[in-house]
Amino acid sequence: MTYHIGIVEDDPNIQHIVSAYLQKEGYFVSVFEQAEKAQELWETNPPDMWILDIMLPGMDGYEFCKQIRNKSDVPIIIISAKDEEIDKILGLELGSDDYLTKPFSPRELVARVKRLFKRAQPKQDKTNQLQKITVNHLVIYINERQIYWRGEQFEVTAKEFDMLLLFAEHPNRAFSREELLQHVWGHDYFGSDRAVDDLIKRIRKKFDAIPLETVWGFGYRLRKDDIE
Repeated sequence: MTYHIGIVEDDPNIQHIVSAYLQKEGYFVSVFEQAEKAQELWETNPPDMWILDIMLPGMDGYEFCKQIRNKSDVPIIIISAKDEEIDKILGLELGSDDYLTKPFSPRELVARVKRLFKRAQPKQDKTNQLQKITVNHLVIYINERQIYWRGEQFEVTAKEFDMLLLFAEHPNRAFSREELLQHVWGHDYFGSDRAVDDLIKRIRKKFDAIPLETVWGFGYRLRKDDIE
């Protein structure tokens, strides 16, 4: 399978370098200098991943990220010259899966792209049979990466799925923020653990009354109740 990546970046040099490195790895890329032009592709032939700059003429990357995330859980990487923690947190709150600060190594970007695609692939067991985990009213179909809450299917991002799966695999176990960062974001993530709090907040907002508890001064856990 050849993955299609949409790039929205108004700097011609970065456009050329990023697209060249991704094409060398076998990806098909579409490059735009404005989010408004990328919207046409999004509506007609949505890419498998988006790489978005923040500072763009017209609609900025944050707004386009928000529009994409409202309709899809496709992986999104934000690239920006802004290095403030608040900018990274805002990007994650709006649904991006990763944040890379300029200047960056094209090889690092390629590595993050590969990692996100790997995480987005359905996880299968050795017999290729459908796996299901049930905790209270939460049902997770692992192979199909589908999540049901109280009988209703919910669209989730890659990181929302990975975090809920981790909790469901270990109900009642408390995970520290550092452990959650390593499991969900990977060992090479060097951002703030505020990203964990923001993702938990999004999950709680999406899944009303989910028993995702705060362990004060430590982290979080998914409580498993005895349900008849």
